[in-house]
Amino acid sequence: MIYRSLTALLMSVLLGACSSESGDATASQQVAKDKPNIVIIFTDDMGYGDMSNSGHPTIKTYNLDRMAAEGQKWTNFYVAASVCTPSRAGLLTGRLPVRSGMASSQRRVLFPDSKGGLPQTEITIAEHLKSLGYSTGMVGKWHLGHLPEYLPTSNGFDSWYGIPYSNDMDMNLDLVASVNDEDWERRHVIHPENPGVHWKNPKSEYWDVPLMQGEEILERAPDQHQLTKSYTEKAVEFIKANKEDPFFLYLAHSMPHVPLFTSEEFSGVSTAGLYGDVIEEIDWSVGQVIKTLEEEGLSENTMVVFTSDNGPWDIYKTLGGSAGMLRGAKGSVFEGGVREPTIFWWPGKIQPAIIHDIGSTLDILPTASNLAGGSLDYQVDGYDLTEVLTEVEVGPREEMFFYGGDVLRAVRLGRYKAHFYDENREKLDQPWLYDLNEDPGEKYDIAADNPEVVARLAAYALQHEQGVVPVVNQLER
Repeated sequence: MIYRSLTALLMSVLLGACSSESGDATASQQVAKDKPNIVIIFTDDMGYGDMSNSGHPTIKTYNLDRMAAEGQKWTNFYVAASVCTPSRAGLLTGRLPVRSGMASSQRRVLFPDSKGGLPQTEITIAEHLKSLGYSTGMVGKWHLGHLPEYLPTSNGFDSWYGIPYSNDMDMNLDLVASVNDEDWERRHVIHPENPGVHWKNPKSEYWDVPLMQGEEILERAPDQHQLTKSYTEKAVEFIKANKEDPFFLYLAHSMPHVPLFTSEEFSGVSTAGLYGDVIEEIDWSVGQVIKTLEEEGLSENTMVVFTSDNGPWDIYKTLGGSAGMLRGAKGSVFEGGVREPTIFWWPGKIQPAIIHDIGSTLDILPTASNLAGGSLDYQVDGYDLTEVLTEVEVGPREEMFFYGGDVLRAVRLGRYKAHFYDENREKLDQPWLYDLNEDPGEKYDIAADNPEVVARLAAYALQHEQGVVPVVNQLER
């Protein structure tokens, strides 16, 4: 009798423990289900007009078109800066890059000889989501500091495969000079306005950029024809490996930044030439990510955001993409440099729509935080877009500040945008004013007829500038 009682007691304890473990597992699975996966696909130097759904007549972007039809296409979506490094800093921190010292008028981006990078005091999307139980992975171009303390794995990412800066850096000058005319070296600058043969017929060995895994350099001068494909493979591997838990994936393509490369399968597929080939391979890559999410049963619990870091590099002509009807390009605070093609996709959660409200890459961190059940107790420049995405409510953002380097050059408030500097970065005696609802191409200055609007925007800009605290400039180190 005593034996049976002890046995029964032991069995009840074991069953209770199993039941508890099962309950914990179920609760854990529910928590994971309640926290959506976040995927950001970020291209480099892609123009506002470079998708077929934005009107490009000779580039086919079937997968991006599908995303736009099933999700939300944002037509007034801005980056934090019109060049690589500060734009990426703004995306990952939700803060204007001038606040973190990641903006400079002297050195617009980080270079292989730079000593600075994203300060450890800044909190990235990866760090924030990691604190909420997410697995975090990055694939692609970083460009926020190449020294160990600044790499993705020091900024919240569990893993990283990619290049530390732009694919045109670490140029092999001797080799490049040998394929150009004898006068090329004399007139050469880092990015010549009269591109040489090495841009029109690029070879991977012309650039000694490192391909890295974590903090390890796998090789120098990797085959850039394979970058988009290898990035895609690594992204798919990350999704499959982390499908049981909430994850954050940041897929930052090196293309279509020059030099342009595609895999053999995409060579000549577009009627738009090499640039079109590159965009169509990126579109294929987007399709592979979406396909993987669907096949793994993750699509209805994953928000995918597609956008670019800045406008097209128009000095390279047809190798540099198109801003469509917008004025300006990369490096400019006119719309073509800062307004980006943007799509949010999340079947069953995001209400399909075309959104004309103002949005920004600065808003992605606050939005991801809210969706993941987190909160931000420090200053950010972004807004939570959840209600716009799920309910098509009016967006919370009314303003956008446009920095050229570390100088505030323009501001948007509602439908109006005021420029305080011209295209040559010369201070204007009188600001230019545009109504972006009626004139998104910024063709018609209406300042003379609207002095009160100009005064209001100028005062708004001044108030903002007075609230920016100076910090150590990382790009000039």
